[in-house]
Amino acid sequence: MISKEKINRINELARKSKAEGLTEEEKQEQQKLRQEYLKSVRASFKNQLTSIKIVDPLGNDVTPEKLKELKRQNKKH
Repeated sequence: MISKEKINRINELARKSKAEGLTEEEKQEQQKLRQEYLKSVRASFKNQLTSIKIVDPLGNDVTPEKLKELKRQNKKH
């Protein structure tokens, strides 16, 4: 998970970009922070997906095989 300080910095750079523009170093920092943020969001979403079990009204597990395989892969790591 990305830290609150990094999220604040992302927002700070976004505001500055709209107001006055960014230096090349700030643009690179912003891009790096955005990539880190997206990586964190994707990992969190993937973790949520792998914890889902789909059950039909009769109580049968109908979780798609693709999701079951992803769960098995995550258990190995």
